Amino acid sequence: MAKMTMYRHFPSKDELIVEVLDYRARRFDRQLDRLAEEVPTPGKKIAKIFDWHDRWFRSPDFHGCLFAHALAEFGDPEHPVFKAVARQKNGLKKRMQSILEEEMPRGRAESVAAVLLMLIEGATLLAQMGQADTAIRAARKTALDIIAASRRPR
Repeated sequence: MAKMTMYRHFPSKDELIVEVLDYRARRFDRQLDRLAEEVPTPGKKIAKIFDWHDRWFRSPDFHGCLFAHALAEFGDPEHPVFKAVARQKNGLKKRMQSILEEEMPRGRAESVAAVLLMLIEGATLLAQMGQADTAIRAARKTALDIIAASRRPR
């Protein structure tokens, strides 16, 4: 594609980056939607999210998280790229929270979803450092242990 054609569609580099991030977020959401349909229980739906990350970490085109890379370059919370990254990460957290609300109170589901997101983000970083096997295995086990413990009455 010629540069001028691209600039007609995306007047700035930032707008192009936001569009790429939004496209990737939509693609990720569609993949998780399909996986969620495969299993009936909240615990298994969460496990599918971790399984998706396991496959991604092992794929030849894995080079870390595009969203984390973008955030490292555009750290201003008012910047459109920062906002696109926040939408995607908060969307994953909300997805997990919604799944967890099927079997635990909203406040607890919100807290557990935040912890699960941290596990995924940490595992993604470790995978980028060449430790995919242990990272995702430990993150998945910890996530399922946290969910099991959170189901118990307090």
